[in-house]
Amino acid sequence: MSRLQIHLDDLTGKKIADFLQEHLENMNEITPPESVHALDLDALRSPDITFWTAWEGDELLGCGALKEIDSRSGEVKSMRTALAHRRKGVASKILEHIILEAERRAYDCLNLETGAFPEFAPARALYTRYGFEYRGPFAEYIDDPNSVFMTKKL
Repeated sequence: MSRLQIHLDDLTGKKIADFLQEHLENMNEITPPESVHALDLDALRSPDITFWTAWEGDELLGCGALKEIDSRSGEVKSMRTALAHRRKGVASKILEHIILEAERRAYDCLNLETGAFPEFAPARALYTRYGFEYRGPFAEYIDDPNSVFMTKKL
């Protein structure tokens, strides 16, 4: 991952549109519809969301976003690594980028929701390595046995 570059993305390219469509389809295969919190392209274009993509040359490796909940807190959204690049540190680099941006914005904490199913164990392990701790629902979320909520104090 020595040539990995993270770029602010305006969500207009075909590669990211296809990548996010695959992400939504995958989330819907794993998770009951009422528990899918992945955002589509239009939702990710919201002014309170900043979206980044990770690239190596012209190959899309992954993505992640930061949603502003309020002036003191944010939420990690749309973390995804291309299947061929999992376990290579892509998600770590994207998450580090999001954490640095949250710190630059002077947030007190960074929150996230991820799945409770075994398929999400690698994601939960990643977040734990970066200091996220389990918590209850936040913002608009409700208690859901299919969701896991985490927070990191900044």
